[in-house]
Amino acid sequence: MDNQQPFCATRDDEAPLFTAPALLVNQEMKKLKLENCRGSWVVLFFYPSDFTFV
Repeated sequence: MDNQQPFCATRDDEAPLFTAPALLVNQEMKKLKLENCRGSWVVLFFYPSDFTFV
């Protein structure tokens, strides 16, 4: 049995690189690559079980 705990990010941890669909401000859907945001502040906002537009 695997007793490894799931990863839980804390302050100053680097986010793992990923690509995901994103809804932009102009209502356009686009694939977002986190690696393209290096050197910039990034806020990740998501609903893991809900696709409700906020």
